[in-house]
Amino acid sequence: MPEVYRPARPAAGGPYTFYVSPDGDDRNDGMSPEKPWRTLDHADGARYRPGDRLLLKGGERFRGSLSLGREEAGSPTRPVVIASYGTGRATVAPRGTSGITVHDTAGVEIRNIALVGDRKALREGVGIAFRNTLPGARRLDHVRLSNVEARGFQNGISVGAEKDAAAGYGDVRITDVAVHHNLEAGLVFYGPAFRPDRPAYAHAGLRIERVRAYSNAGDPRSEDRNTGSGIALGSVRDATVTRSEAHDNGARSAAGAEEGPEGIWVYDSTRVVLEKNSSYRNRTGSWVDGGGFGLDNNVSSSVMQYNLAYGNDGPGFLVYSGQPTGAHKDNVVRFNMSWDDARKLPEYGGIVAYGSRMTNLDIYHNTVVMRTEGLPSAQAAGNRPPALRLRDGMRDVRVHNNIFATDGGPLVETQSAYGPNTLRLQGNDYYSSGAWLLRWGTERFTSLDGWRTASRQEMLDGRATGSTDDPCLPGLAAPISQPASAGDLVPRCQDTVPVGLAPKALGVDLGTVDYFGNQVPKALTVGAVQSVVGPGTAG
Repeated sequence: MPEVYRPARPAAGGPYTFYVSPDGDDRNDGMSPEKPWRTLDHADGARYRPGDRLLLKGGERFRGSLSLGREEAGSPTRPVVIASYGTGRATVAPRGTSGITVHDTAGVEIRNIALVGDRKALREGVGIAFRNTLPGARRLDHVRLSNVEARGFQNGISVGAEKDAAAGYGDVRITDVAVHHNLEAGLVFYGPAFRPDRPAYAHAGLRIERVRAYSNAGDPRSEDRNTGSGIALGSVRDATVTRSEAHDNGARSAAGAEEGPEGIWVYDSTRVVLEKNSSYRNRTGSWVDGGGFGLDNNVSSSVMQYNLAYGNDGPGFLVYSGQPTGAHKDNVVRFNMSWDDARKLPEYGGIVAYGSRMTNLDIYHNTVVMRTEGLPSAQAAGNRPPALRLRDGMRDVRVHNNIFATDGGPLVETQSAYGPNTLRLQGNDYYSSGAWLLRWGTERFTSLDGWRTASRQEMLDGRATGSTDDPCLPGLAAPISQPASAGDLVPRCQDTVPVGLAPKALGVDLGTVDYFGNQVPKALTVGAVQSVVGPGTAG
C-alpha cells in the first residue's frame, strides 16, 4: 500500500499558490512549478484560504476530483482560484463522481479547466457543482467560471440551493464555457419550490455569456421530469443570458415524459433577460416541448430579445404558465427571429403563448417564417404549425408589428375567438406565398379583411391596421444553411417594407435597437429588423 502524504500548509502568511503536475511528488511542498504535488487526491486534502491558487499543469490529465467546503474560500475580494498553468488546459477526470464541488462557500474562480466524466459520472456526477445548504437568506457571493469545458456528466454545470435553504449564490459570471454531451442538461440553476404568496429567488446577479450548450441528449429512463436541456435557469433574479448558443439537445429524452427539454429556458424567476442568443435543432423524445427559448412557470418582468431560433422540434419562442399562481406576468418578446420551428410538433408554432392566469404580455417586432420544407409528410399535407399560436388562460396580451410569413400554412391559430379586451393584434404583417389562412377559434379565414371584420382585431381608433404585403424575405424560399444566418430573414424589398404602428400607438417600450443593433427609428417597419442591412450573424 503506497504511503499517503498529507499536504501541510505553511504556518503563517499567504495567500499561497500550489502546483500539481504528473511529474511532481506529493512529498513536495507544492509551492513552485519545480516542486509540484503529483496527484489531485493529494491536492484535495489541502485547506484553501482566501486568495490561494491551485494550478494544474496545462495539457495534462488528472484522475480524481476537487472539493471546497464551508471552511474554505469565502472571500469575494480574495477568491480561491483553480486554473491551469503552462501551455494548454488541464483536464480533471473524476472516478464516477463530480469533478469540482463547491459546498456552502463562494469566493471561487475556476478558469481554463476541462472536466471529463466517465460512465458512472454520466449518471451520478456533475462537472462543476455549486451547492448552498446554509439556512436562512444569506447568499454566497462571487462565482466566476471562464474558459471551462464540462462533458460526460449528469449535468455539465449546476448551481443550486437545496430544498430547505432559501439562499443560493450571487454575483455569478459564467463566460466562454462549453457544456456538451451530458445526460440531463448543460448548465442549470435551481432553488427551493416557488411560493406565489411569498416569492423568493435563490440566486441573484447572474451574467451568462458565450456559453455553448449542445448535444446534451436527455435520459430516456427519466419520465418523471424534463431532461436534455441546454441552459435552464430556475429561482433566479436579475439574470442575463447573452451571446450563447444551444443546439442539438434533447434527442434521447424520455418518450413518456410529461415535460420536455428546451434549448434555453427560465422558470420560477424574475427580471431575466435572454438576448442575442441562438437556439436551434433542439429535440424532444416525447410529444411536448423541444423548443428554442422559453419563459415557463412563474416568470415575471422578463424579456426575450434579439434571439434566433430555427429547426427546433417545438416552438421557437414559448411563453407558458401551467400553474394558476398569477405569478406569470409583465413579460416581453421582441425583435426575435424564428425560422421553421415546430418541425416535429405542429401543435406548437413559431411563437406560442398560453397558460393559467398569465397577464400583461407584449409580443412585438418579431419575424417568424414557417415553411413546408422539412416537415413530416403528414404535417406537410395539412396539419401544419402556425407562425403564431395563442391559447386560453391569458389576458392583457398585445401582439404588434410582427412579420408572420408562411408558404401556405396558417399564419395565426388561436384556441378561442378572443375579443380585443383580452388579446389585441395590431400592425402586423400576415404574408403567405401560398393560400392565405388564419384560424380564429373554430372559424377559418382566407382574407385579412374578413377576419378583421369578424374579430374586431387589427383596428386602432376605428382605422384598419395590419397588412398582407410581401416582406421580401429570402428565407421564405431558401433552404436553412448550417448554421442558419439571420440575414435570410431581413426584408429585401425594392419598395417600402410594410409599415408598423408608431411607437405612441404601440404603447410599449421598444428599447433602443433592433435585432442587428441598428437604432430604432421613429417611423417603424414591421419585423425584427428596422433597416435593410447586409446579412448579420445569428445572436
